[in-house]
Amino acid sequence: MSIDKIVAKQYRDKVNQSVSQFGSLSMLPNHGLPREGWLRTVRTALGMSGTQLAKKLGVTKARIFKAEHDEPHGSVTLKTMQAMAEAMDCKFVYAIVPKKNVEDVITERALEKARAQAKTASTHMALEAQSLSKEQLEFEIERIATQIMDKMPPDFWNDE
Repeated sequence: MSIDKIVAKQYRDKVNQSVSQFGSLSMLPNHGLPREGWLRTVRTALGMSGTQLAKKLGVTKARIFKAEHDEPHGSVTLKTMQAMAEAMDCKFVYAIVPKKNVEDVITERALEKARAQAKTASTHMALEAQSLSKEQLEFEIERIATQIMDKMPPDFWNDE
């Protein structure tokens, strides 16, 4: 196995671990985000006022209100989330988690590309009265997809 493939596998394993840890969040409405956002929800759960949090951070109460207002709209910065979490003695967790294991996402994309290639070839073969049976076509799609996944060409994620 080449170094590139070993490194790619390590990345996939790391991402797949996040799928197993956080994947269930994607099943919740708004991906588990409370309606008023995590900042306000956790602060309220702790019984901490906005003024108290502002004092811990050395900012104004208005800055806390703005961050809490911005979070559910996706316009609060990661730096602000991190600082506010730490001020509340919490951890800030940030992740991008695929809906499925990385291998499944790659396999679906490879099959999609393989079907497109097989369709083009099948059209040309049909014009020459050499069309494949449904079983032969499925076999070819699987074979092409396996080759695509093995080589991972630079245009793998390009839309034709």
